[in-house]
Amino acid sequence: MKLLSWLLAALFVSAGTAVAFNPSCNSNYASYYGQNSAGNQQTLGNYCKDTTEDIIVLAFMNGFPNVMLNFANACESTFPGSSLLHCPQIAEDIKYCQSKGKIVILSMGGASGSYGFSSDAQAKDFADTVWGMFFKGTSDKRPFDNAALDGVDLDIEGGSTIGYTAFINQLRSHYATDPSRQYYIAAAPQCPFPDAYLGSTLNSAWFDMVFVQFYNNYCGLTSSNPDWFNFEDWDRWAKHESKNDKVKIYLGAPGASSAASTGFIDGLKLSKIFRDVRAKYSSLGGIMTWDISQSRTSGIAGSIPNAP
Repeated sequence: MKLLSWLLAALFVSAGTAVAFNPSCNSNYASYYGQNSAGNQQTLGNYCKDTTEDIIVLAFMNGFPNVMLNFANACESTFPGSSLLHCPQIAEDIKYCQSKGKIVILSMGGASGSYGFSSDAQAKDFADTVWGMFFKGTSDKRPFDNAALDGVDLDIEGGSTIGYTAFINQLRSHYATDPSRQYYIAAAPQCPFPDAYLGSTLNSAWFDMVFVQFYNNYCGLTSSNPDWFNFEDWDRWAKHESKNDKVKIYLGAPGASSAASTGFIDGLKLSKIFRDVRAKYSSLGGIMTWDISQSRTSGIAGSIPNAP
């Protein structure tokens, strides 16, 4: 693992190092938090004590538009008389992470859960709810108290395709009311292009970053045919089809061999793919791993320092 750490650290350092998230660079590091995939998940604040991750993605809001939040062992208390989670410790940790130059975004969806919109109108209404509960709105019940998130991520792996463009457009209208800071829209599609659930939304709404899951699919990092690895498709989409031609595509990888059914690769292979992708595709935003408990346990996370 020391060799892995040296190789990946060298690659990221060669792009230039920083201590904060930079949306325009090609070597940010994002990781998902909240599902305790490795069984030893620490508090969010503990993970933010060092400069490893640039982006923390909280997983998941897996019951929208009825909200429902699930952060595994990280938060189990609720508001009195309500089933809505109330997470004061995560709230303090969010602010701490942000003070360290990281951004914290909330992921909607996931591989399990009952979620989705029945209409554009419902989606727009829910965007108002999200702004009120998690950003600068004034909802009477805010799971993270006065902590304001930096954005949302759509990890849509089930349900219908209805409403997501309307949701994003409405949420971005709220973003525009607060010019004091930048807010983000992200997505986490599967690597087959176009994505079955988000394909149309990716073409019709503004995204700042896309965490493509290059695992559990034929087009993943361990494809038996190298030609099936399809970062090129996503780069072409970013430059010619995306509403935002500066959108950044992230190389999504399992954080450990136990983090996915297929797609885990060792440090030598990951470093080579990252180097090749960085040389060929200017849309690269960095690396994403699933999830933080896995990547910290395996040691991969420690090998990817923050970089601009």
